[in-house]
Amino acid sequence: MAKILVVDDSRVMLEMVKASLLTEGHDVETAEDGVEALNIARTEEFDLVLSDINMPNMNGIGLVSRLRKIERYDNTPIIMLTTENSEFKKDNAKTMGANAWLQKPIDPVRLIKAINTMLAKAGHIVSSRDG
Repeated sequence: MAKILVVDDSRVMLEMVKASLLTEGHDVETAEDGVEALNIARTEEFDLVLSDINMPNMNGIGLVSRLRKIERYDNTPIIMLTTENSEFKKDNAKTMGANAWLQKPIDPVRLIKAINTMLAKAGHIVSSRDG
């Protein structure tokens, strides 16, 4: 089980991703924009962050950039979830510190596989139930 922060301005997307992660036994916290997520991340520690790119107040790329400046998040896996397919935005997200990119609409099976891969690479033990 991992503690995961999910950030998206779409309530429907937040609930869908949260439900998928809870089914896998993860502890999930949600935020609706980068400002809220950064405030949460400053007071709590997460094993992985999933973030949309296009959000009000602070977008996902800004969030990644700011998270990477917090010592406990310098190696935390960050996966971007977005409808964007721009190579420029992908490169920018990677430059700021994003580890992976998943295209919306999100397939829950693909999402769980990507999360398990990132957690395993980060040295987090993934339960056998997680596949």
